Order: sequence, then C-alpha cells, then structure tokens
Amino acid sequence: SSKLEHRGPDAFGIWTNTEFGLVFSHRRLSILDLSSAGSQPMKSSTGRYIITFNGEIYNHLKIRKKLEISGALQSSWKSSCDTETLLAAIEHYGLKEALKICSGMFAFALWDNKNREINLIRDRFGEKPLYWGFIPSKNNILAFASDISAICSLPVVSKKINNEAVADYFTYGYISAPNCIQYGLNQLEAGHIL
Repeated sequence: SSKLEHRGPDAFGIWTNTEFGLVFSHRRLSILDLSSAGSQPMKSSTGRYIITFNGEIYNHLKIRKKLEISGALQSSWKSSCDTETLLAAIEHYGLKEALKICSGMFAFALWDNKNREINLIRDRFGEKPLYWGFIPSKNNILAFASDISAICSLPVVSKKINNEAVADYFTYGYISAPNCIQYGLNQLEAGHIL
C-alpha cells in the first residue's frame, strides 16, 4: 500500500478474509467526507458487501434521496460519502442496476459475502485506472490495483515488458485496454465488470 500513498495520502485501511485468502487495502484521498466514517475498505450496512472504491459518484445525493424515499435503508447513514451511497444502492438494486443509475468516474473491487465472489468494476469512460492479473505462484494470486507499481511491488511478480503494449504506445501514444505495459497484467476495459 505504500506504493499507492501518492494516490491517497489521507488514510490507510485494510480488510482481510482468511477463509478465502482475500486482502483489500485502500489509500484514501478524503474529498466528500473528511471523517473516519468514510474510511475504506467499507462494509455495507448488512455486512454482505465489502468495497474498495476509487473515484466519485457525482449524483450520489440524488441516489441517497431515492433510497430514502423508497424505504430501502435499513439504518441511517453513517457518513456523507459516496462510497456508502454506492454500497446501499448495490444492496437495494443489485450491482448491475446500481451501476446504471451511477454517474461518475470510478474503479472498484467488490466482495460479495453471500455469493462468495469478487467483482472488479470500471466506469463507462474508463477515467479511473484498474489493473489486474493472475500472479503465477503456488496458488495463482489474483492481484488488482489502481496503479501498476502496487502490483509490481509483490515479490512474486516478474518484471517483464509486454512488447504488444510497447507497440501500442509507439503507434498510438498510449496503451489501449486490455493491454498493459507489465507483461501478465491487464487493464480492465472501460464499462466492464470482471
């Protein structure tokens, strides 16, 4: 997580699930809610979902109001941050329907305790980065981060350049998703759920 300090210097959080060998860590840049109530990784009110979220949901206050009017909330809001709003919307509408009503720039990882699955999500325009890959090891580790350096800092990652990505860079001036400069890693494409 120290490799991501420049992305979020205000706070650090970690969540682990030893049963499934999961670890979410998060560096926070406090914008909407400066209190610790907005800390991440964040658990939904029912405990079903855990999220590590990078970005901003521009219409989160409108979504909150819609959730309040519908009676979907099982408790009162604990923070004024958009991450809590997103979790409440996912709990009420489901992931895909919640994403349809969210306007913003974001990339996030969501663990579902009930279905025992992890989802990686990137906004429609791909404004926020999300890199992922399976790291060859005894257990094939799924690693993901908003910055390649965080994944490359893992001791089991071999530092190797993706020649196809280099060709993209020299041809177009950027590396298009799903390619990534680091061999074996991918960029999650805009508007995708993995």
